[in-house]
Amino acid sequence: MHYRKDKYGNDISILGFGCMRFTQNAGRIDIDKAEKEIMAAYKAGVNYYDTAYVYPGSEAALGEILERNQIRDKVNIATKLPHYLIRKADSMEKLFQEELTRLRTDHVDYYLMHMLTDINTWEKLKNLGVVEWLEEKKKSGAIRQVGFSYHGNSDMFCQLVDAYDWDFCQIQYNYMDENSQAGRKGLQYANSKGLPVVIMEPLRGGKLVKLLPDEAKKLFAEYPIRHTPAGWAFRWLWNQPEVTCVLSGMNSLEMVKQNVQTASKANVGDLGEAEEALLKSVVDIINAKMKVGCTGCSYCMPCPKGVDIPGTFAAYNRCYSEGKMEGFRDYMMCTAMRKIPSSASNCVECGKCEQHCPQHIQIREELKNARKVLETPIYKGIVKGVKLLKIYG
Repeated sequence: MHYRKDKYGNDISILGFGCMRFTQNAGRIDIDKAEKEIMAAYKAGVNYYDTAYVYPGSEAALGEILERNQIRDKVNIATKLPHYLIRKADSMEKLFQEELTRLRTDHVDYYLMHMLTDINTWEKLKNLGVVEWLEEKKKSGAIRQVGFSYHGNSDMFCQLVDAYDWDFCQIQYNYMDENSQAGRKGLQYANSKGLPVVIMEPLRGGKLVKLLPDEAKKLFAEYPIRHTPAGWAFRWLWNQPEVTCVLSGMNSLEMVKQNVQTASKANVGDLGEAEEALLKSVVDIINAKMKVGCTGCSYCMPCPKGVDIPGTFAAYNRCYSEGKMEGFRDYMMCTAMRKIPSSASNCVECGKCEQHCPQHIQIREELKNARKVLETPIYKGIVKGVKLLKIYG
């Protein structure tokens, strides 16, 4: 495993374990499976584990696994303050203490303001006393380093970087988002201010692997240097010295193994002009196929009317990247084969989802578009049949 330094010279593994996508069975995290994956990563040298208050069951699962294996003090925990749930000052302390209990620890190594969106949001938190609260926590050792995670444009990101004496930050960044979100401009600006940068969505929620068009797969397969699609995406990131750590939501031992192997061989300068050109060609192919730029982060959820928004967009995109039958099958499984259908047609256009979408997708309009393609007469017949026969997934 290779390591890069945080602001204070501590070693951080260039591969971090994103704990949002633990495998679930019957609505509960499969903790024994998650334990095998986390311990495989730990033994391979991964020392950065990212979770959040709002990831269902994630903090508690991580805390239990680290305690079971007596490795809490040998790894770094990153978790997040859900500032969007805070209406009064004492809520910060209440939420933080709940996180410590879940994580079975007395301190958090890297603490983020979760999905900090703009300066106004930060100012509201300041008015509630967040700066004083954070400084007290740092002084006591309960919080070691303070940062923020961000989805939005590069200009606002740069303003937020300058708004406080942060220790680190976290952005969505990948070869598809080089010039969107915080982008390369934001990455380099944070680095110029001495901030380590943690990367989320390196594979765009898996889209840079699962939804790659055949033409893109062919480009990778025919290139003289052979890497998996995920390997190319990670190497593109680790080729940049400004990137400190790349998070991956690893939910299989094979995924852990592959990512660790990639991380053990990746270095700054590995990709030259020819490799950059290859990835730009892949981006052009993907952009020609994708209908909705959804990463599957699920910040739009839950929908008040039960619409499976990420599932709908994944199926809609798959219609164009892999074929309509594949997309239709996905949509049927994620919406119709449920006790309570979660179809796009349930949308009442309340707009709540759009307030939370990091990608600023016009979700209501795109759900209409998806519905036109996916909710065919055959689909509607299947929905009726599922209700009649009570065949639920």
